Amino acid sequence: MRLNQVLLWLENKNPDVLCLQETKVIDSDFPIESFEKLGYKVKAFGQKSYNGVAIVSKFDFVDLKFGFCGELANCDSAKQFDDQKRVISAQINNIRIINVYVPNGSSLSSDKFEYKLSWLKQLKKYLEQPLKRDEKICLLGDFNIAPSSKDIHDPEIFEGQIMASEKERCCLDNIVKGKFIDSFRIFEKNSGYWSWWDYRNNAFELNKGWRIDHIYICNSLLSNIKSSVIEKDQRELDQPSDHAPVMIEFNFNEKFVDLSDDDYDLFEL
Repeated sequence: MRLNQVLLWLENKNPDVLCLQETKVIDSDFPIESFEKLGYKVKAFGQKSYNGVAIVSKFDFVDLKFGFCGELANCDSAKQFDDQKRVISAQINNIRIINVYVPNGSSLSSDKFEYKLSWLKQLKKYLEQPLKRDEKICLLGDFNIAPSSKDIHDPEIFEGQIMASEKERCCLDNIVKGKFIDSFRIFEKNSGYWSWWDYRNNAFELNKGWRIDHIYICNSLLSNIKSSVIEKDQRELDQPSDHAPVMIEFNFNEKFVDLSDDDYDLFEL
């Protein structure tokens, strides 16, 4: 995580809640004090060198849950997934914030791809619990999936490959369809908006990106949403993340942000 960039961004934007993925540190090594100096509280769920998620908030955390097993009463089928720290959840000002870091999958022929599909199916089961409780939910993070051809700079080349395969999209659609709304697409229907650019091959300079960082809101929050944007300018910084902030804002004066170690998925409510 480029801590100095995150802290400067926090000072400039002053969000109420910040979510991070791919923090890559155990909880005891998370730089909590740096955030506390800016008036934030921190809850992290991390591991050394890989994965890791965290929520940073100006408000108190209620009903905090770590991993799939933190939500599921019978988590036998979920235990295998919680070795990788990819899910953290909490009620913040009566909104259930669910921060996820979806596996990349590597390639369609890889065991990691099958793991990704299984992980997504487990996420669907996980989400059934807060939905049953009729909670207001905001599901956000690095999904490592472009939902449609509009979300890839050159769909003819990449369609059907990793992050754009039919199986991945089907899993994502099964999670969100009828339950969640892609906040960015409420305001922008067209292609040409990316949240991630590969470091290789001058992808950013050539604007060859993907939109793989998403903020999904439940139907009951739709009437409150004010804006959803991608802050592409953060990708222009020296030694930047390869992702840009994705932000949403609601009209009840609460701000939330989603950030990540190598991605700034910015979520502002």
